[in-house]
Formats: sequence, C-alpha cells, structure tokens
Amino acid sequence: MSKTAPLAPDFSRAVQNPKLMEAALALLDNRLHDAEPLLRAHLKHDPFDVAAIRMMAELAGRIGRFVDAENLLRRAVELAPGFTAARSNLASLLYRQGRPTEAIAELDQILEFDPDNLGLANLKAAASGRIGDYDEAIALYDIILAAQPNQEKIWMSFGHVLKTVGRLADSVAAYRRALAIRPSFGEVWWSLANLKTVTFSDGDIDVMTAHADTHDISDEDRFHLKFALGKSLEDRAQWATSFAHYSRANALRRAKLEIDPEANTKQIDRHASIISERFFEERATGGCSSDAPIFVLGMPRAGSTLIEQILASHSQIEGTQELPDIAMLSQQLANDEGQYAEAMRKLSPDRRRELGDEYLKRTKIHRKTDKPHFVDKMPNNWLNVAFIHLILPNAKIIDARRHPMDCCFSNFRQHFARGQSFAYSLEDIGHYYRDYVGFMQQIDQALPGRVHRVIHEHLVDDTEAEVRRMLAYLALPFEEDCLRFWENKRAVQTPSAEQVRRPINRDGADRWQHYEEWLTPLKDALGPVLGAYPDVPA
Repeated sequence: MSKTAPLAPDFSRAVQNPKLMEAALALLDNRLHDAEPLLRAHLKHDPFDVAAIRMMAELAGRIGRFVDAENLLRRAVELAPGFTAARSNLASLLYRQGRPTEAIAELDQILEFDPDNLGLANLKAAASGRIGDYDEAIALYDIILAAQPNQEKIWMSFGHVLKTVGRLADSVAAYRRALAIRPSFGEVWWSLANLKTVTFSDGDIDVMTAHADTHDISDEDRFHLKFALGKSLEDRAQWATSFAHYSRANALRRAKLEIDPEANTKQIDRHASIISERFFEERATGGCSSDAPIFVLGMPRAGSTLIEQILASHSQIEGTQELPDIAMLSQQLANDEGQYAEAMRKLSPDRRRELGDEYLKRTKIHRKTDKPHFVDKMPNNWLNVAFIHLILPNAKIIDARRHPMDCCFSNFRQHFARGQSFAYSLEDIGHYYRDYVGFMQQIDQALPGRVHRVIHEHLVDDTEAEVRRMLAYLALPFEEDCLRFWENKRAVQTPSAEQVRRPINRDGADRWQHYEEWLTPLKDALGPVLGAYPDVPA
C-alpha cells in the first residue's frame, strides 16, 4: 500500500459490475475522489464483496490511512481465506509498516500453496533480512535469481544481505551483476561506494559520469551517481570536484524531501520543555524493571556501530541492529495523546511499565542468543531519551559523540536509505547537531550520570581505557575480546560494516579539513558548539 508503488486492483469481480469496474478504472488512473464514493456505495449494497473490500483497502493505503487499509484487508481474508491477492497485499502493508514477522506469517500461508511465486518469495527474503534471518534471505535470493537472473533490483538486495553477513567479495559480485544489467543504476553504484573498501577504476568513473550527465535517467539514479562520484574522487584526493558532486547530490536529494529545519527545532524545544529534575523525580516509580537493553544513540556517523561491535564482543551482550521500536512506540504515543511531550507527562506508572514490556516483546524477534543484555543502536533515539528513561528506568544509555566537523561532514557525504532528512544541507546538519548537543545537555542536568558519553576521538586514542569505562558503567567485567572486536563475525547492517571488521584506525578522522574552504555554512550553523567540543557551551 504505497503511493509510489500502487497495487493493481482486482478485476475478477469488477467486470461483473459496471460501477465496480468504474471504481477499478478510477483507481488505476489514481482518481481517488472518483473511486471512493463508488466503492462506498457498492459496499453498502454488498458488504461481503471481497474484491471491493480489497479495492477500498488499496484506496485507504494510497492516502496514508494504513490502519483502515489493514482492517479492510483482514476483513477480506477473513471472509475469503483463499483470496491470495488480498493476503499478499496485507503482507506488503505489514512489511512497509515495519512489521516483518507478521508479514512473513501471511506470506507463509500463501507460499504453502504457491511455492513457486517468486514475487512473494522476494518479499519474504526482504522481511527475513529485516529480522536478522539472513540465512533464509540468502537461500530465497539464490532460488529467485536462479529462475530470474536478469532482475537487477534483486541482485542489489542480494548484495545488501551478503554485505551484512560479511561476504564482501560475493556482495561486490552481486552489485556488479546488477550493473551489468543496468549500468545507469545509481543506487548500486552508491552501494559499491558505500562499502568504503571498493576502489573504482577509471572506466567505472567514466561510466558513472556519462550516465550522471545524461537527461534520460531519474533524479534518484542521478543523486546516487553523484554521491558515488563524490566518494570515488575523494579517494583520488580530487577535493574540489568531489565536493561539487557531493553538493549536487545533496541538493537533488533535499529537493525530494519536505523539510522545515525551524519546525524541527521547535519540536525538539517543545520536547525539551518538560525535561527537568523535578519532572523525573515526580515519576521515580513505574516502568519496566528490565536491565536488558543497552541503547547506543547520538548523531549518525558518530561511531555508534564501533561501540556496538565492541560491546557485542562481550560474552553477556548481544548486538542486534538499529531497532525502530522506540520510535514507533513514541509516535504511537504522540498520535494517541496529542503532543509527544504532553503525552509523556500524562503517562501513569502502570502505563509506563506496559510500554516497557511492549518494547521488550517487540524486540524479542531480533534476539538470537540467550545473553542477558542486547544493544539497540538506533542513533535518533537521542530524541527519546526521556521516554526511554520513563518506560525502562534500568536500561543503560550510551551517547556516541564525535567532533562536530567530522561528524556533520560525514553525514553530508552519506546517502541514507531512509530517514535522516536533516543530512542533505550543511546548514541543516549543523543546526541539527547543535540541537542534539543542547538537548542532551538538558538531559544531563535533569538526570546526572544517567547517560554515559563516549567521545569518539578518545575511544580511538585510548581504546582500552574507554572500553573499561563503558563496561564499568554497564556493571560488567572487562573482557579482552572487546579489544579484538574486528574478529567478531556477527552481521552488521550499517554503512560502517566493513570499517568495524578491521582494527581501530583514524582513517576517517579530520577528512573535513580537505574540504574546509567550502564548509563555512556548516561552521556558522554549529556556532559555539564547535569551539566548545568535546565540552558543551556554558
């Protein structure tokens, strides 16, 4: 159920009814205002017509009413359990809402009777990867690509999974297969660049440049190509040309987004307005008592993947991935109660406990071991520290912080698959970093000692001392394996995957200095935060 990829309406019943046929054609033409009254009238007359129910679900999904779409699709499969088109739509809807386990359950019911359906197998492979079942995902991609070897998007998805499990050479080969099918496929060129270990040849750069400068590719292909060219020329120390590509890539990407940096700052300020020592003292009871979660948060590109890899090398800590569950629970809270900050203020002790329990239940699917602790390293959870403390008062929270110029320019050089809309303008990134520092400063004042801060440069310069400090905060014994984190063969999904599979290094440090003459807007946006680092402005 996506505005960008609508599902085809079902015509098998529509052809028997002129009005339903008219509604189906309206859906195909995206004339939603025409389709809705026709469907409502038909369903009032025949509320059990599952084809019409499915069409109404499609309409609801296209305008963002996902709850209505889900309820309608569940009604359709309840009335007609064998209506595989509706069940397939339901699986897609669940997957797009970040509910891969439920999506797989629906897919398995269809695949039991239609095991050769490669489209559904592809969706199951993607959902399996989302929950960390990489062996299943790889097995499915092998089957799909053996039958349909000319599917460049599936080769790309296969490459993503292979990269995650550390099969770098196989990942590169899969990406190259995709490019052999479609040489202008910008996202694949960027995926290769994003490995951080691939050196592009002159021929590669010529191909990317030729396609990036043509008029017959999509903006999405173009900005991915520009990001990849920025990285390839950076590797060759061609700083001016590299920056020109990065700048164009970010401008193209930002144009696709609805961004209001001032509104974001105001929203953060509203959230921060409730944070005080008294606020937390009045809510000292309640919440879930579990001490299993360890939240690693902060700005993207600040070293959170390295921290997670170090911690996941400890015998009592499991690494998972960037889990969306805190963000989903907080969004649900905001939708149910109005403003997020006011909703937190109203939470009763019992409700806070229920939300903590729900978080643990939701994240259980990502747990693959019986280790007592696990890492949730969603960076943007810094916005939800107060919420985390209220629902999980015994959880540990680690703030990964990196030099503002290194961190912010690294964001500017990075294309993110989803989210991080602040990252496509030097000014936006600087303002966001400054908001983050100010917000966390307020948390520190209201909850002294609650958050443990890791300065990335300190971790690089004296790894053992910083690791010992982290483990002491976690009340766990020091283990030498944490210093040999690169030997850990766990799957890693983030752009830093290959970097944390090597011993600690300073490869990315001070990279911004090569581009300093173009970074004045970033410095201006950071303001006093830049000069005060690693402290904060008084």
